[in-house]
Amino acid sequence: MRVRTIALLITGALAGGWLGATALSAQTAAPTRVGFVDIQRVLARSAAGLAAREQLEKEKATMQKQVDAQRAELEKLRDELEKKGHLLSAEARRDKQEQLERKVRDARRLVDDLQGTLQKKEEAMLGKVLQDVSGLIQRVSKEKGYALVLERQRSSVLYATADVDLTDEIIHAYDDETKKAKK
Repeated sequence: MRVRTIALLITGALAGGWLGATALSAQTAAPTRVGFVDIQRVLARSAAGLAAREQLEKEKATMQKQVDAQRAELEKLRDELEKKGHLLSAEARRDKQEQLERKVRDARRLVDDLQGTLQKKEEAMLGKVLQDVSGLIQRVSKEKGYALVLERQRSSVLYATADVDLTDEIIHAYDDETKKAKK
């Protein structure tokens, strides 16, 4: 019993010494820097992100004109059917109704196709911006000595001080790099 107690005391003393040394070495080690970047803000405020959004808006406006033209044609056909439908023979009215239904299906397909096209273009443009920004984040993080950088939205950062927010630095670096690439 006495040997067991002495063994436990020695083990406890060794463990306590090891824990104390570990705690002391942790106190003397350099602090690990952690930062974050708000990618949505980079996309919204950087020159390249704004240019990509502007390009998408132009394409969206062009597509909207196509949809509006189809919608006007459908309205005209629908009005014609309502106003003159009772004057037409049953077969002619049925033909006009079928024509209207085909045009409605065509318009729906057009809208679906245009939405798909717009989504693919948006993903491609924003994907390029994100790829460029990813390299910048790595470079700036290494230069500033950050061991870990999180994305603000996806990693659910609930609180962070402003000094660990690298977003503005990334936006400025990205704008500078974009300007250099254009020259």
